Amino acid sequence: MASQRPLLIPSPRIQGTEDLPYTPVFTDLLKPISINPKPSSGMDSSIQIENSSVPDSSSRRSVSSIQSKASGGSSVREVSFAELGSKPVRYGSRGADSEGFSMSQKEITDVDARLVYINDPEKTNERFEFAKNSIKTAKYTILTFLPRNLFEQFHRVAYIYFLVIAVLNQLPQLAVFGRGASILPLAFVLLVTAVKDVYEDWRRHNSDRIENNRLASVIVNGQFQQKKWKDIQVGEIIKVSANDTLPCDMVLLSTSDPTGVAYVQTINLDGESNLKTRYAKQETISKLPEEGKISGLIKCEKPNRNIYGFHAYMEIDGKRVSLGPSNIILRGCELKNTAWALGVAVYAGRETKAMLNNSGAPSKRSRLETYMNREIILLSLFLVGLCMVVSVCAAIWLRHNRDELDIIPFYRRKDFSEDEVGNYNYYGWGLEIFFTFLMSVIVFQIMIPISLYISMELVRVGQAYFMIRDTRMYDEASNSRFQCRALNINEDLGQIKYVFSDKTGTLTENKMEFQCASIWGIDYSGRDTRIQDEQVEYSIQDGKVLRPKMKVKVDPELLRLSKSGKDRIERKHVHDFFLALATCNTIVPLITETSDPHVRLLDYQGESPDEQALVYAAAAYGFMLIERTSGHIVIDVEGERQRFNVLGMHEFDSDRKRMSVILGCPDKTVKIFVKGADSSMFSVIDRSLNLNIVQETEGHIHSYSSIGLRTLVVGMRELSVPEFEQWQSNYETASNALIGRVALLRKVANSIESNLSILGASGIEDKLQHGVPEAIESLRTAGIKVWVLTGDKQQTAISIGYSSKLLTSKMTQIIINNNSKESCRKSLEDALIMSKKLTGSGATNITEGSAGAVISLLALIIDGTSLVYILDSELEEQLFELANKCTVVLCCRVAPLQKAGIVALIKNRTDDMTLAIGDGANDVSMIQMADVGIGISGQEGRQAVMASDFSMGQFRFLVPLLFVHGHWNYQRMGYMILYNFYRNAVFVLVLFWYALFTAFTLTTAITEWSSMLYSIIYTSLPTIVVGILDKDLSRMTLMKYPQLYGAGQRQECYNGKLFWVAMMDTLWQSVAIFFVPLLAYWGSNIDGSSMGDLWTIAVVVVVNIHLAMDVIRWTWITHSAIWGSIIATCICVIAIDSVPELPGYWAIFHLVKTGLFWLCLLGIIVGGMIPHFVVKIFVQYYRPSDVQIAREAEKFGNLGELGGGEIEMNPIFDPPRR
Repeated sequence: MASQRPLLIPSPRIQGTEDLPYTPVFTDLLKPISINPKPSSGMDSSIQIENSSVPDSSSRRSVSSIQSKASGGSSVREVSFAELGSKPVRYGSRGADSEGFSMSQKEITDVDARLVYINDPEKTNERFEFAKNSIKTAKYTILTFLPRNLFEQFHRVAYIYFLVIAVLNQLPQLAVFGRGASILPLAFVLLVTAVKDVYEDWRRHNSDRIENNRLASVIVNGQFQQKKWKDIQVGEIIKVSANDTLPCDMVLLSTSDPTGVAYVQTINLDGESNLKTRYAKQETISKLPEEGKISGLIKCEKPNRNIYGFHAYMEIDGKRVSLGPSNIILRGCELKNTAWALGVAVYAGRETKAMLNNSGAPSKRSRLETYMNREIILLSLFLVGLCMVVSVCAAIWLRHNRDELDIIPFYRRKDFSEDEVGNYNYYGWGLEIFFTFLMSVIVFQIMIPISLYISMELVRVGQAYFMIRDTRMYDEASNSRFQCRALNINEDLGQIKYVFSDKTGTLTENKMEFQCASIWGIDYSGRDTRIQDEQVEYSIQDGKVLRPKMKVKVDPELLRLSKSGKDRIERKHVHDFFLALATCNTIVPLITETSDPHVRLLDYQGESPDEQALVYAAAAYGFMLIERTSGHIVIDVEGERQRFNVLGMHEFDSDRKRMSVILGCPDKTVKIFVKGADSSMFSVIDRSLNLNIVQETEGHIHSYSSIGLRTLVVGMRELSVPEFEQWQSNYETASNALIGRVALLRKVANSIESNLSILGASGIEDKLQHGVPEAIESLRTAGIKVWVLTGDKQQTAISIGYSSKLLTSKMTQIIINNNSKESCRKSLEDALIMSKKLTGSGATNITEGSAGAVISLLALIIDGTSLVYILDSELEEQLFELANKCTVVLCCRVAPLQKAGIVALIKNRTDDMTLAIGDGANDVSMIQMADVGIGISGQEGRQAVMASDFSMGQFRFLVPLLFVHGHWNYQRMGYMILYNFYRNAVFVLVLFWYALFTAFTLTTAITEWSSMLYSIIYTSLPTIVVGILDKDLSRMTLMKYPQLYGAGQRQECYNGKLFWVAMMDTLWQSVAIFFVPLLAYWGSNIDGSSMGDLWTIAVVVVVNIHLAMDVIRWTWITHSAIWGSIIATCICVIAIDSVPELPGYWAIFHLVKTGLFWLCLLGIIVGGMIPHFVVKIFVQYYRPSDVQIAREAEKFGNLGELGGGEIEMNPIFDPPRR
């Protein structure tokens, strides 16, 4: 048996890392997942609420609501996403995503199939011409840029509004402004955005050109020739050399390795740097193009976005061979540790999986921008009201003066310039009123600030620049800076109320360290573990030694036992245990050179940090993995090299939560080794063999979990020849099945992974990241609720909860573990009654640390099995009510979509802002569901980062991100929006007052150019500078007093009250600006243009002084922007009045010569700003906010004197729920 050539390759891999017992993102939809019920932790005061009649652990199931509906109880039925599409899918699953991933789970039909003729691109493209391999990430061409860019920009309704205004102004009856001037503001905004888009697209074109012109080695007429990537066709055979990037998606045909193994690095695809193993089929390994023509047919699924799935079969030499994810290598991957590989192109260009996944983070909308639209509607109604007032007044005036319209000055209905006297542009009373209304809309158009949109974009870019450059959010360990992937929600960081966090890799380092083991019922977790001084070394023939790259803590007693005589029974169990750790994995051993020429290091590369830790532990105890191919594994056992033939392997999947390997051992026996989560392993272990050993191991696992260790159970059994042959037959049948292949392979695995003899269990430590406890404590002090959603066991999660200060000894734990809907209902009802007794009937949302709080603090701990029956049912409301009374919520054993469901539970029932943070692919749905999604650049790849709005290296950076940058961004943006409304409304009201004194004719004293330049040049720059640079409080203060973050949660910087206060201030200042000069020059012979210049300068001076009064942190840039804006306005007014062709020629020069001009300007400033100044003083002295109190303390140095003292803050209350 050992000498036979390996007959099998690993079964098709399903998406997900092997951080057991975690559930991958998409495959969790296919079937239920077995989950154990966990006993109470026994820590502090716990209320255990669970079903009294709990069945054996093997019968417990944990699925999402979608899973339980879709699985239908069938053990082999394969469920596609297409079937689920008709059901209401929640938890953040989007239709596009579901559609993209459906094909990999369905059988291949003739309609859905793609036929690829190997080494025959002409025949392959004969019926359907498949996409060429050229890619195009650029959006525009020279011909399409203008129409497409304009189409995209006019998705903003405000732009359409200003376009309509500009068009109306082109009509002779409505031409209030010059036709060119009316288009200028909109044209300027469109031009700035277009220039930005042109630059970005130019960079994309350059990148595309470089990528498409790269060269690859392709078979043409039986010989390899260099060919540009863009010219590669589906069906061609391509040769890739070591360290080359793959030009397209290829089915692997053969490699330089005799067993057909190729190692690829997918860092360009999913960000994971660990090597992945791919295999060529045995039927094609020996076929080389140079020796003869390769021919065959591949029937595969149509292009789709699932980078972890592939469904196809190949017909070659009269045989039909199945193909899976382990047989395809994707565009963008790099070939590593393999001299060369041959493959046939099946997807090219835009149809490759990499290009189909080439999309950015989901677009989210800022909460402030949503509120801003409400105010814009109010301003629009106000604008309509002003226009109605002018129109009605014009109608009354026309009716009252209808007999004098022919001769009244400045109106003159009759035209006497011709011999025949007629009406001069007079259309009748009704049309005149209608035209007056439209002209009013044109004149008052800037009531809706067009510059606000571009100002907000520029401010967000500036804010993002300073966030990215913040060295306090730079992670040296991973050399990663903070990244801002979504520029439109910066200000939302200052309003977060709920934080939903993953545990592994987010709160912890996800750098696993083997700590202890339980072998055959004996616990080897002594405190005297130490780093092995003498590293295990394996001597190579040329005298060089080989040692593991990583050192591991070892237990002296276990180390002595592992090196003892083979005849001892304890030694046999230890031997089998560490042999299982060394072989039951997908680790790739790589040999690296060192500075010592006589020493080489073994670097274990794998997709899972858990597996790496276990293999390094096995090596430390004398079982060193030396070599791995698809056919055999070489293990150095205490200096003796032993070869094990790999007869089969079932890799980890989210349903079984375990993996197994079938080995042909040197003693001619066949054994299956299995490792996996305790929830799935104890259901396949034969308890009748060694019941006491199983019970002892369960106890050890419980103790390991209670101190926060991640546990895995290891089992094995010897296979008889008939048993192995039966499995082999079943496996081959399942592998070649065209329908339901994945489910059939899973059933084969379940059949062989049974009646195991337990070997033991391992305990791996995943240490907390630096600063996590302090960060969680600060977040809770700020009134932010932190919920942890993890796939770990309950005891492990509770232990991490204590060490991270999420749970405290003062909290009462409410634990819900149930396996039916009725038991969940009863548990929730009992918990609600208990919570009311402990917290008081009216007390909810009490934050720890609140002054005088004597209410009991509650912590809700609930598992994924219970959530199956609660989410998407009427029990959701009860769960929400219970969770709302708890300080902490800890969800264990949750699937990825359940994480998104928990986030949706809060989003759908409150107006509170939610933030989700995670590091793995199983966190993507949660990150996309939350208002703000943050990805951690960790050990589990970059799927979370690529789906996030922001990314960073450590969880503790969340504190400065929210408390400092989030607070600043929210305060700045809230003020900037209100200021823009105020600034434009002042100008419009001045025009409105003037219309009332000029017979409602809509003639303006302010020149058309000043009206157009007001929002673009006169007043735009100061608000942008202040929006980027102003700071209401220092970083030190914001970090020291987390309660200050409550300003954003209470919406103190932007709300309806502030809007109406700003409008009242606007009304008063417009009155001062208009009527002070009017009264001062009443009865004089000053012309309208001079008054217009005075009003223009006065408005700009007043709004800039208003801004200056509100600026808190002055810099030279702020001074230059504010005072420079006033100077620029004066220069522009002078320039306009210097053009003879324009009205008001030389007016400003005559005006500034008089002292009355300067006196009016001073009077306007004093009269207009006094109310604003008085209100600011009154609020700051008699009704100060937390921020104002802290600012006063900063100003007068009280913060330093206070030291560890406290500043009394306003209580943090939740806004009302929906």
